[in-house]
Amino acid sequence: MARRCELTGKGVQTGNNVSHAVNKTRRRFLPNLCNVTLSSEKLGRNVKVRASAAALRSVEHKGGLDAFLASAREESLSLNMRRMKRELAKAQAASA
Repeated sequence: MARRCELTGKGVQTGNNVSHAVNKTRRRFLPNLCNVTLSSEKLGRNVKVRASAAALRSVEHKGGLDAFLASAREESLSLNMRRMKRELAKAQAASA
């Protein structure tokens, strides 16, 4: 399973451990991924997502999963979240 956030696309970064003697060894910076269940009000169902803690704060700030997906860019979303974004757009068009 890839270490990538499904909502923001945040992934693993690399860098150096630098000692006091300035020896450099490669290391990995892993994203803080959490397995959570988010609910979609418009679709009326729950979705299991592997998202970073920063993405969860963004979802809360936007006002929920539906609002977050409406404003999110397609490139940063996972395949499942892209499908859900399209379903939300169809549901919004049908209700309007």
